[in-house]
Amino acid sequence: MAERDRDQWGERLERRFGIGTATSVIIGLTIGTGIFASPAGVAQPLGSPGLILLAWGLGGAIAIAGALSLAELAAALPRSGGYFNYLVEAWGPAPAFAYGWVELFVIAPATLSACAIIFAQYLAWFIPMGHGAETAVAAIILLFVTTVAWLGTGAAGLVVAIATTAKYAGLIVLALLIFALGSGSAHMSAGHAAVPSGMKVIPAMLTALFAALFTYDGWGDGARIAGEIRDPARNVPRSMLLAVALVTAIYLVVNAAYLFVLPADVLAKSPLVAADAVSRLPGVGRIAAGLVSALVVVSVFGVMLACAVAYPRTQFAMAERGLFPAAAARISPRFGTPSVAIWIVGAMSLLFLVGGTFQRLANRMLLGLWPFYVLCVMGIFILRRTRPELPRPYRAWGYPVVQALFVIAGLALMINASVDDPVNAGVTFGLAALGMVVYPVWRRAAGADARPRAPRALDG
Repeated sequence: MAERDRDQWGERLERRFGIGTATSVIIGLTIGTGIFASPAGVAQPLGSPGLILLAWGLGGAIAIAGALSLAELAAALPRSGGYFNYLVEAWGPAPAFAYGWVELFVIAPATLSACAIIFAQYLAWFIPMGHGAETAVAAIILLFVTTVAWLGTGAAGLVVAIATTAKYAGLIVLALLIFALGSGSAHMSAGHAAVPSGMKVIPAMLTALFAALFTYDGWGDGARIAGEIRDPARNVPRSMLLAVALVTAIYLVVNAAYLFVLPADVLAKSPLVAADAVSRLPGVGRIAAGLVSALVVVSVFGVMLACAVAYPRTQFAMAERGLFPAAAARISPRFGTPSVAIWIVGAMSLLFLVGGTFQRLANRMLLGLWPFYVLCVMGIFILRRTRPELPRPYRAWGYPVVQALFVIAGLALMINASVDDPVNAGVTFGLAALGMVVYPVWRRAAGADARPRAPRALDG
């Protein structure tokens, strides 16, 4: 597309998504591997069914607070790249460059690789395979979703919407099946789990929240595709808030169902929790476990495809600002997609498969994201002061209290995660710091003007 083809916000990609498709894409980005793998990580530090459900509820509250906040920026600056654009506008190009650096080397490939690993592990329920074969299957599915994302966002969005509807309905059926047929001694029992007491509850809850928030991650990803949502002033905030509310509701219901048939100590040791839960149902265990595994495979495929569509928008936006090789700003004349950016992210994700485990990849992804989530929400305070003229069709609910609480919660989570996992924290935060160091080198080497450019209508 030529420059004259930019819309009133300066976006070159076509706005193809309505509120229904946008909501399904956000839910698709959120509900993927986590609800089938992270419950064990939430249960391990807590032990008590009540505390476990509280962690899931608090995770939902944090995600809703983040969505209520980020929606203001997404409606005011509805361009591809989401977080990157908000960081440029509020903090300048250096932190935004660091975010793009971390996303390319940690966030995007860790997310896609973690999903690919779970896809292969659950597929192995039907087709037994060793570790090498699982890695090969994960690589094949990564290549496939990257190709589909390259071929067109319209078709990819439709597939994601179908997969999202199927997995949400499947989770409802799963919970109803467990509550209807479940029996035995579990029924919200702690089993032999050690339950933290006194002040030990706080760090245990923070550790559990970190695992839960991997499952909720995606709450702000409507921002990534805001440049392709029609009537963004209306549809971006509504789709984000609706998606997070629906995800929170189903997560609470499904985890209550897990605890109905699995004691907390058993849940804490279950890597395939959904299949383990239904395997305890009388008469239908084996069949139901197969159906759950099929549901996981479909669910993970949907989230991988959504990620393959959404994540490359950051590198696309960076290239448009002169903060990434110019080739990444190329839009395929045939498919209308940022083709070079899509294949860059796909290639990085394949590299991440080597030596990766689900929890290690999940931890790296979350550690890489949360500093920038916090900076983006803090950006609301900055932009209200420095850009008062910016049209704000949606103003963040609860301002400034909700946003301040979100920032405090985010800082507490990062500090606790750094204490729990200093190696992953050091690697991830080190990459962010390295991005800040590389930025001036990039500016000098590229000879480009990377100053922030307001995403508004272009003159002429």
